Amino acid sequence: MSDLEFGHPYAKDAKVSRRTQKEDQNFEGDFSHDVIGAAVEVQRVLGTGLLESAYAAALAIELAERGLRFEREVPISALYKGRNVGVAYRADFVVEESLIVELKVADALADVHRAQLLSYLRLANMRVGLLVNFHAFPVVKGIHRMVNKA
Repeated sequence: MSDLEFGHPYAKDAKVSRRTQKEDQNFEGDFSHDVIGAAVEVQRVLGTGLLESAYAAALAIELAERGLRFEREVPISALYKGRNVGVAYRADFVVEESLIVELKVADALADVHRAQLLSYLRLANMRVGLLVNFHAFPVVKGIHRMVNKA
């Protein structure tokens, strides 16, 4: 049977599309891979079960050892109808002025966590963010890379 008979008229093209789409999501200044490597090293050394603050402190050390520029607890302001409403949130990390990293220590990440990160990216006018759940083992299973398409 052909792909058309299975309801997949362009299956061959879909694979190319998906690959091209993935390549399009790699941006200049995207340090996701470096930060993920740092998070893996932090969990390798510390394990699971600690407070978020312990992972944040260790991640800061690991990012610095890797030569990445970053800021912690970065205040991000919001506008409402053109008026500044002040600090809407504090990003756990902003890496190389281009990547927001939000840390969690939770049994599972919820849709609201992903929605929050997308809001943070929009407010900060950034394209890429990482949601890192140190409770997941291995930590890579708890990492979500998100792209602000706006």
